[in-house]
Amino acid sequence: MPTRTARTAWNGTLEAGGGQVELTSSKVGTYDVSFPKRAADEAGGTTSPEELIAAAHSSCYAMQLSALIGEAGGTPEALEVSADVTLSPDPAGGFRISGIALKVRGEVSGLDEAGFLKAAQDAKATCPVSKALTGTEITLDAALES
Repeated sequence: MPTRTARTAWNGTLEAGGGQVELTSSKVGTYDVSFPKRAADEAGGTTSPEELIAAAHSSCYAMQLSALIGEAGGTPEALEVSADVTLSPDPAGGFRISGIALKVRGEVSGLDEAGFLKAAQDAKATCPVSKALTGTEITLDAALES
């Protein structure tokens, strides 16, 4: 299996500095990062580790769920997945990722609601990004749409 790579170039202090994260393996882009914007409500055109984790988690989860739906005899027609990753102060000092909220809405043929919800829960437990993030509370809001 492949290894994927990203690179960050940073200049300056935490509060006054900034950098760029490059998605090196795919070469799809280079994005600005800044701690003040990371900790602010408005990202102001920059990304953050939390947003990148959210992207990784939502895409990994969608892939895993589509596989599990197929294994259960269903066909995923459309899956809409979002991941909200929260950065919070850490009581031990600094910051931590305090939670991830996954939300999925699915249009699926060949599975009833119970089958979809079971696949959704199983995908949360078995997607590789979920496994990598053990120790962080991950919640799931899943619903089958008609």
